[in-house]
Amino acid sequence: MNTFESWGRFPKLQNQQVLPLPSPHNALPFPPEGRTVLPYGLGRSYGDSCINNGNAIIPTAGLSCFIDFDPQRGIVKAEAGVSLATILDVFVPRGWFLPVTPGTKFVTLGGAIANDIHGKNHHKAGTFGRHVLSFGLLRSDGAHHTCSPSENGPLYCATIGGLGLTGLITWVELQLTPIQSPYLDTRTIKFRNLDEFFDISVESDALFDYSVSWVDCTSEGDRLGRGLFMAGNFSSRSKRKKRPNLALPFPCEAPSWLLNSLFMRSFNNLYYNKQLSRTVDALTHYEPFFYPLDAILNWNRMYGKRGFFQYQLVVPFEHDRNIIKEIFRRITRSKRASFLAVLKTFGDIESPGMMSFPTKGVTLALDFPNDGKPTLALMDELDSIVKDAHGRIYAAKDARMSPEMFRLSYPRVGEFAPFIDPNFSSSLWRRVMEPA
Repeated sequence: MNTFESWGRFPKLQNQQVLPLPSPHNALPFPPEGRTVLPYGLGRSYGDSCINNGNAIIPTAGLSCFIDFDPQRGIVKAEAGVSLATILDVFVPRGWFLPVTPGTKFVTLGGAIANDIHGKNHHKAGTFGRHVLSFGLLRSDGAHHTCSPSENGPLYCATIGGLGLTGLITWVELQLTPIQSPYLDTRTIKFRNLDEFFDISVESDALFDYSVSWVDCTSEGDRLGRGLFMAGNFSSRSKRKKRPNLALPFPCEAPSWLLNSLFMRSFNNLYYNKQLSRTVDALTHYEPFFYPLDAILNWNRMYGKRGFFQYQLVVPFEHDRNIIKEIFRRITRSKRASFLAVLKTFGDIESPGMMSFPTKGVTLALDFPNDGKPTLALMDELDSIVKDAHGRIYAAKDARMSPEMFRLSYPRVGEFAPFIDPNFSSSLWRRVMEPA
């Protein structure tokens, strides 16, 4: 049964009404007077940007049809509830791939626009919004708008990264990327500390379209921030046998004591040492390269009933080494290490979205089990470092940042606010923008 919660399962839902999806050309349904609505895709937003406690949501799964495809130019038009997984299933065999993809394929087209998702190729391709040619937007006044860079341009820019607040996205026209094979030529480099990461990143970003690193958050001293740097380009080669598409469910709610500091340290040590050689080259199917966690259905259950926080930051390049090192020192000292720590660089390709998160610099994404006040205190501590470095926190993954931090992270929020549909809202928006 779908509970329409966030992926981090925090905050807990209290009283959220589910409204039916309107049929084409019909007006949006509305809850009782004084309440608001919010579109809800596949619920992979980690925090409260996808929930609307005390109000209503409109699930978009019913917007599931393809509308058109241009096989010469690789332009697909589909309803906004179509998932990235479905697009991959249909178009990878035809020689086309997503222009930008996050670490899960279980995201709708509408959700990809609303959160202006980014991926391992930001330094080469920018965000998802740059590849959206146009989309349809249904507002609560019954008006249907076609939005593109040349038609309703300001509304187009507000909706990309607009957290679902400007209306219901109904269809999307997207430019795909040509590929010769579903496999990538990959390279995994074992690095000893953060200084090595930065050196490898500079060299590899010029050679590879896709790159990302897993980092050990429990290491200290001259091993601070050691990890595995993974990079790749789509290959012209393939394998005879198709990789089986197996996904196993996480079996149960993990007990809260499981993810203790000893377990975290042991896991990080084993994962770092799984690769014996410094460098390993391989021919890798796109599934494990882009979506390793999708092989475990409902993996969020490993954090137990209390849920977890994902914390993603970006800091400018001029501060990168010292700031990132200090963040890792604070995490290590706190004994609240994340075992899903992802580190990469963003390029300087700007998004059309007013509220887009990526900016040129270094980004770090961390998962923290929800241990209550100690976890919140650690993230507040990290906020202060990010703030001093003139960095940002990713709203699509947030469940607790302050209104001050939100405004510092999104300096165009005042420009964005007038485009919000007056009958749309979310738990996140009320938390960071509306007075208590």
